[in-house]
Amino acid sequence: MTGKLSALARHKALDHLWGTPGGWRSLSAVNHSIVGRRFMVTAAIFFLIGGVLAMLIRAQLAGPETAFLEAGAYHQVFTMHGVVMMFLFAIPMIEGLALYLLPKLLGARDLAFPRLSAFGYWCYLFGGSILLLALLVGAAPDAGWFMYTPLSSKPYTPGINSDVWLIGVTFVEVSAVCAAVEFMATVLKVRTAGMALQRMPILVWYLWVTAAMMLFGFPPLILGSVLLEVERAFDWPFFDPLRGGDPLLWQHLFWLFGHPEVYIIFLPGAGVISTLIPVFAGRPLVGYAWIVCAIVALAFLSFGLWVHHMFATGIPHLSLAFFSAASTLVAVPTAVQVFAWLATLLGGRPRLRLPMLWVFGFLFVFVTGGLTGVMVALVPFDLQAHDTHFIVAHLHYVLIGGFVFPMVAAGYYWLPHLTGRRHTEGLGVAAFWLTFLGMNLTFLPMHLTGLLGMPRRVYTYAPGLGWDGLNLASSIGGFVMAIGFGLVLVDVIAQTRFGPRTFRNPWKAGTLDWAMPLPPPSYNLASLPTVADRDPLASRPDLPARLAAGEGLLATPRNGWRETLGVHMLTGKPEQVILLPGPTWIPLFTALATGGFFVAFLFKLYWLAALSLAAVVACAWRWLWASGLRLDLPPVDIGNGETAPLHPMSEAPPSLWGMIFTLMANGTFFASLIFGYAFLWVVAPNWPPPALIAPNLPILAIAAFSLAGGVPAAALAARANRQEDKARRTIWLGAALVLNLAAVAAFLAIAALAPSPRAHAYGAAVGALCLYGALQNGIGALICAYAGARAARGWISTSRGVEFRALGLWQGYASASGGVVLAALYAPLAGGGA
Repeated sequence: MTGKLSALARHKALDHLWGTPGGWRSLSAVNHSIVGRRFMVTAAIFFLIGGVLAMLIRAQLAGPETAFLEAGAYHQVFTMHGVVMMFLFAIPMIEGLALYLLPKLLGARDLAFPRLSAFGYWCYLFGGSILLLALLVGAAPDAGWFMYTPLSSKPYTPGINSDVWLIGVTFVEVSAVCAAVEFMATVLKVRTAGMALQRMPILVWYLWVTAAMMLFGFPPLILGSVLLEVERAFDWPFFDPLRGGDPLLWQHLFWLFGHPEVYIIFLPGAGVISTLIPVFAGRPLVGYAWIVCAIVALAFLSFGLWVHHMFATGIPHLSLAFFSAASTLVAVPTAVQVFAWLATLLGGRPRLRLPMLWVFGFLFVFVTGGLTGVMVALVPFDLQAHDTHFIVAHLHYVLIGGFVFPMVAAGYYWLPHLTGRRHTEGLGVAAFWLTFLGMNLTFLPMHLTGLLGMPRRVYTYAPGLGWDGLNLASSIGGFVMAIGFGLVLVDVIAQTRFGPRTFRNPWKAGTLDWAMPLPPPSYNLASLPTVADRDPLASRPDLPARLAAGEGLLATPRNGWRETLGVHMLTGKPEQVILLPGPTWIPLFTALATGGFFVAFLFKLYWLAALSLAAVVACAWRWLWASGLRLDLPPVDIGNGETAPLHPMSEAPPSLWGMIFTLMANGTFFASLIFGYAFLWVVAPNWPPPALIAPNLPILAIAAFSLAGGVPAAALAARANRQEDKARRTIWLGAALVLNLAAVAAFLAIAALAPSPRAHAYGAAVGALCLYGALQNGIGALICAYAGARAARGWISTSRGVEFRALGLWQGYASASGGVVLAALYAPLAGGGA
């Protein structure tokens, strides 16, 4: 498929297919470059807002007994600073960077699910807007950015302040989970030919591991947010110790997210460092395989550290020893990366360009923060430093050094890619030194104020405690750092508007993101390469010109399709041609309906929340209805004499992997729910409960039969579809639908027969488990109805039956999780409730 088109004609044809309408219609964009830029720009705006809030904090703490902010306003500002920086800046900036870069690094034209990316952006924007509007009207969250109960419970924050956090942050978390599913499926399936796992750019590995951590790290916090909001809205006492709840359950659920969150933020920054150092050192990265092993190990270890934040809560000594050892052990994979970077620098001839200044700043600041991290991993020291400004200093050294510095380095490195312009270094160098010196002047003294006993959340303090001069220095440093970041913003805007035009690959990098014109066209690459090593531009400098001339794969547009390659996830061998959607309004409408649900719930308009939820289901149905093929089509030519099937007719389309990863996140949510139920049974006060659920054998039999029968019914429907037996397919689909609905009814009946969910946490936990089981089977019923509707239209065949495979996966999960729910509910009865 070398094509008969000239390079210019090919560009025009591809841009017509992949381009996005201008004006207000650009809101329908799903192109990864556009959505990624939106994420990054919005996150940068939130960073500026968070910085302003930080300056208000430092102005208040500059001296003793300062009256700049009164206590209520300070607590809102303090809480929102953490919320903005952690939830509205750091994670969305990672999402934006990955959205923009992943297809370019992988030699693809877009991500696996472009509409999901657009939906995630709108969820992020609307959720963040809820939080900021609350701040403007004085109703922002004020219980600390980690919302510890009972302070965030209804008796202590009776207004909507805590509800705003729970609703707004959960809305934003939907975006993060969508991004995790998107990135994991994309890296596994949407790569260029020949890009086996061991040939992926190192940044792709970092982003994929980060996505996996997001997939498993966010559901516990989503669960905690849901449970706390249900407690506040309906008085179900999950966290009330007087009625069998336990405030420590919130801490466990929060830090099951919160400690992996630190590494979710660090890993993309480290990936940027691993990308930039080889480019500016002029030699390949030392220890590629060791680094991959280190980041995978770091991801695993990070999920075993959550109690690191709970040493002062009175947990058993054996737990203290275990989590202290694990917290210390995590330094090992981090050190592997640091030594690999140093070895790469020592083995090369580094060019001290502006991005490298920020890299060196990262190395100093992050390593300093890592050393204090080892200190607080030791229980005796942590008990002394806990909840003091020492922890604030450690946190900011790790997060600013480990994330903000690398992101600024990334901004300068990829600025020519984003804008097509190169930068001059004068103002950027001054901005770096102001930021670097201001950052250290701000947070180095906080180690000392912390060791002198200054608590982390006080809004004022008395004179004569030895904190005055140190706090003044921190405040001065904070404003110097703010000026530095302000100059970075001015420099970037100036270079974007007035910088000289750049040529392709100005840094002489070897990865495919620099194989395209700058700024990149809507389709990235005119034809897709076949790669044989990790740095294809280094081994084949003429590759960009050859791809522009159409000498790669998928060079000639056809049938109005947006095409990119799908490959074997291990070897990179082409397996399918993935057809991607064009601009559409459905992600925006779905996000608006989702936002309507959250806002209605925030203002206790539950009837409107129910209507909004129905609108979400309708939008999801319409979203999926437009997918897939209507007819069986033969394999298509991809170039170089090769053919591949279209993805709806392939064995492992990306949508199937999307379902698998969605179920993984769902399973993590469910495992967290089971953990919470078991935790309350074992640890919470006022247990065992005053009354257990009374078993109703007919209802239990219906539930068990429905769950057991759903899986074979779905399997037999899929088998009938493969055999083209439409009558049996309809019968078994109908049976699966009825069984799912019967299971929903059984779970709701069990919940109705349980003890009151307001009287004791046992009843609340039973209600939560039953509602979860009902939800899974309700979704299973919807999938049955959807597959039946498409089959009735003739849109499903033996070759196009991914709906049945998805139904089988979901049905298996719904039945398995439902069985665990029943076991959890009735196992205590067998033990006498002990």
